[in-house]
Amino acid sequence: MSWRDRLYRLDTRYTPYLLIAPFFVLFLVFGLFPLLYNGVVSLRHYRLDDPDRTGWAGLENFTRLASDGDFWNALYNTMGIFLLSTVPQLLLALVVAALLNRKLRARTWWRVGFLVPYVTPIVASTLVFGVFFSRDYGLANWALQALGLGDPAAPIDWRASKPAAWTAIATMVNWKWIGYNALLYLAAMQSIPRDVYEASALDGAGVWRQLWRITVPMIQPVVIFTVVLSTIGGFQLFTEPMLFELNSQQATGGANGEWQTIAQLIYRVGWKDLNLGYAAAMSWALFLIILVVAGVNSWLTNRLSGGRQ
Repeated sequence: MSWRDRLYRLDTRYTPYLLIAPFFVLFLVFGLFPLLYNGVVSLRHYRLDDPDRTGWAGLENFTRLASDGDFWNALYNTMGIFLLSTVPQLLLALVVAALLNRKLRARTWWRVGFLVPYVTPIVASTLVFGVFFSRDYGLANWALQALGLGDPAAPIDWRASKPAAWTAIATMVNWKWIGYNALLYLAAMQSIPRDVYEASALDGAGVWRQLWRITVPMIQPVVIFTVVLSTIGGFQLFTEPMLFELNSQQATGGANGEWQTIAQLIYRVGWKDLNLGYAAAMSWALFLIILVVAGVNSWLTNRLSGGRQ
């Protein structure tokens, strides 16, 4: 075998691995290693304000979660905001996608317009919404009063109670992500043959029935994808509740933790209380919760959308 043949064999055998190696190296350094190291930290006593208190803690940090009222309050807030944001968000995205899939004037303009909230910087939009939901001069209370739903003498303090704070934060999340999910659904709807709708229309199916009996089952993989993605994002919610707080540096989620999410609590425990071991345990607990909830949501969505076929 000549040296050219050997060089060719080496080139065809090893060059593909060399080309994809940078991705795996970066993943190992910035993805896998921090994840494994975080797991080790969660099993140790690790306090930045008390370097002498170190050593193996075992499952102590995890068992402490069971009796931690702050953790359960943060989980309760996270679940509440998640339900108020994810469910309306995906339902409205389906409706918007169905409308954009019809013959409309200036369809491109409408599609781009619904994507504008997604490309808007999240910090800027959250700060604007913070002013929008202010108690005394916010446009939210003004709009409710204009509709006859608010009391001018007692405007809603959106930061004083869980339902009000959850609604405000969920509104921010929905505003940002409805257009993004709608465009995902719209892309999937484009692949559905038009004659399917024409045949169902001849059988007397209306627009609403076509959406739930034809469109949703035929775009089921995309629906499941958005459900899982929204579940992960909903349980990792951090920026909106963080900036909604007037004194965001404290990360308390209100005076009594009215809207403190698990991500906020992890930040406060790790970088305010300087207890990195306990914060790491919280992050792993959040990871497991996301896996369970995402799995349940995926299963339910699969059953519900499949049952409509």
